[in-house]
Amino acid sequence: MAESKQPRRGTRAREYIARDTTAISPSYTRSYPFVMDHGKGSKVWDVDGVQFIDFTAGIAVTATGHSHPDVAQAIKDQADQFIHMSGTDFYYPVQIELAEKINSLVPGDEPKQLFFTNSGTEAIEAAFKLARYSTGRTRMIAFIGGFHGRSMGALSLTASKYVQRKGFAPLVPGVTHVPYGYCYRCAYNLEYPSCDVHCVRYIEDTIFKHFIPAEEVAAIFMEPIQGEGGYVIPPPLYHQRLRELTDRYEILLVDDEIQTGMGRTGKMFAIEHWGVVPDITCIAKGIASGMPLGAMVAKKRLMTWPPGAHGNTFGGNPVSCAAALATIRLVEGGYVQNAARMGERFADRLRHLQAVHPSMGDVRVLGLMIGIELIKDKETKEPAAEMRDSVVQKCFERGLLSLGCGMSTVRFMPALNITADLVDEGLKIFEEALTEAENPT
Repeated sequence: MAESKQPRRGTRAREYIARDTTAISPSYTRSYPFVMDHGKGSKVWDVDGVQFIDFTAGIAVTATGHSHPDVAQAIKDQADQFIHMSGTDFYYPVQIELAEKINSLVPGDEPKQLFFTNSGTEAIEAAFKLARYSTGRTRMIAFIGGFHGRSMGALSLTASKYVQRKGFAPLVPGVTHVPYGYCYRCAYNLEYPSCDVHCVRYIEDTIFKHFIPAEEVAAIFMEPIQGEGGYVIPPPLYHQRLRELTDRYEILLVDDEIQTGMGRTGKMFAIEHWGVVPDITCIAKGIASGMPLGAMVAKKRLMTWPPGAHGNTFGGNPVSCAAALATIRLVEGGYVQNAARMGERFADRLRHLQAVHPSMGDVRVLGLMIGIELIKDKETKEPAAEMRDSVVQKCFERGLLSLGCGMSTVRFMPALNITADLVDEGLKIFEEALTEAENPT
């Protein structure tokens, strides 16, 4: 792939972007002018015929790559049968089969039941409502840096960027935010493991003693790895301590696997890396290779709400369910193992680059969730947000799609079946972009 320092935007792309500016909400967040025409696997082409390597997978959505033939065929076959018959009011086999399969995959031996949604945000909303209903408690705890969606309940849990909340107050009351287990930027200026996981102890020692009574807390919502917050991987004992805390006070633990689930981290669900079983699990993004689908899976004993207490029209759409079943077959058939292998490849190469690039402050890799936090100085760890944005832009100009997250993190979340050659080629582009950003002319 030829190098280029000029933005890869041709005539047709410019025309579409001009039309988009007129027709579509300005609240969308576009990092660079990529206008997609088609894709296959981990390669995509824009409307002017320019090829790119995709390290975004539609924000961790196209788990099996773009337009995988097995998924496309499942979609076509189901569309030939029927496209819609609301699962809230009627029955159809593909929805039931998928629910059984997902319930069997979610961690924990207790019987589970599932509620289908159209998105991750809707899955969080369902979990919020069920947590209140099943416990009779009203309060929630979530984490600074966490992202759970933008509808009002989910937004009340979200604390990633203020722009996501600005102008929408008052939000749903009763949510308290606490620092996450972000060791690289510890809120308490402590060191792991001598800190004894202070960030979890803080909830019990400070929040429950001075702010809210534990017996009023229905659930703690957490991401096993913070996504939008910077691809932050907590320390080894973090999730076990969080589970112990919730058990001690009979608080539900809600696991937001929307970005981390369906094989992305080298296991089907990220929480499995820590051996923790949540009470409620929220799933979306990679579940159906790009078709809109989400799910809220809860221990059956919590599913006490009656018919009509919660529902929707499109959740569990039959075409999306068929795509999900095909996706799961592929993920279980080898893609989850490939995610683990390719994650190790990313980690090895990025840690080599970290040793020679002063702006690479922290490298966080678990499977194919890869975060590179860029800094101005390795001693002060001052975030290099402008450099991060520059690197993302320069990667695009050279033919690599990436995204930012957190204060100054570049994130890669390619398809689970990405090849070693494309990993290497994409990282070569990343290093070129980083080198130029570190040495501006």
